[in-house]
Amino acid sequence: QVQLVESGGGLVQAGGSLRLSCAASGRTVSRYTMGWFRQAPGKEREFVGSIVSSEASTYYADSVKGRFTITTDIAKNTVYLQMHSLKPEDTAVYYCAAPHIIATMDPTSIYEYDYWGQGTQVTVSS
Repeated sequence: QVQLVESGGGLVQAGGSLRLSCAASGRTVSRYTMGWFRQAPGKEREFVGSIVSSEASTYYADSVKGRFTITTDIAKNTVYLQMHSLKPEDTAVYYCAAPHIIATMDPTSIYEYDYWGQGTQVTVSS
């Protein structure tokens, strides 16, 4: 069974940085697509970014391009979301996610993902 655990969230001032971690068990993350999503109060969960390691590809929402970077630590079986230049609009609960298949047809689609972590809160103050 795939289990995902996010960590690294917290309170940061606008312009600051945070690195979120997604520790996985039951799956080798380097072989599969892994995604990051976020959900702000009163809003639907939205795509942030994903990494398709088998294709050496990353995907990012327009709102975070140039600010967020996804990487994988093979030894730790962990996926990271490095966030820079944070804005108040980035405030949300952040989730990592994994699909059943190795490579999704659309790694930006929430419907491609089957396993989800519990989420970690990121709050950006102005």
